[in-house]
Amino acid sequence: MSEFLSETEGCDLLARLFRARGYAIDRNLLFREYGVEFHVDGWDAKKRVGFEFLSSEDDDHDDLTLSEYQTLAAAEQRGELALFVIDEVEPLSAADLALQANDFLDEVDEALRTRRMVGPGRKRAVVKKKALPGKKKAVTKKAARNATQGGEKPGKKSAKKMPAPTSTKRAGKKATKKKAAKKKAAKKR
Repeated sequence: MSEFLSETEGCDLLARLFRARGYAIDRNLLFREYGVEFHVDGWDAKKRVGFEFLSSEDDDHDDLTLSEYQTLAAAEQRGELALFVIDEVEPLSAADLALQANDFLDEVDEALRTRRMVGPGRKRAVVKKKALPGKKKAVTKKAARNATQGGEKPGKKSAKKMPAPTSTKRAGKKATKKKAAKKKAAKKR
């Protein structure tokens, strides 16, 4: 093996790496989605993860055009697939290719863990939104009922008591002040 990899050597290395990371890679498949059609060097159809090694050796630059690549990149941004694309323009050693592929697979694994990847046959990812600082959290009916009744079911965490809405507090304070003022006025007479 030379210092720099040929397409065949690179694809063999990538297939071994992807398989070692748990992907069922099929080689040299016809990829036909999003209006893009090309022969992908390695693809796991179930997890929607694969790789393409672009080289002049197989005229891959004609097979996958820039606009098609951009279409696939947009699908990747939406979390619908993950495609590791290597271009022979900058020759790579086996160590460099392995490092880049492992970094890519780490990112894909993180995306799968956080359930951001979606696609045909997958449900749309549900991403929980974090509460913004300074914003109050909404209280569920059950939590509000438990807080007002003071009751708590065994084995359940008690709900935090929420302060009364500010408009009620103000109204209560105003009414109390009015009553006190009327009492003072009545005593002076």
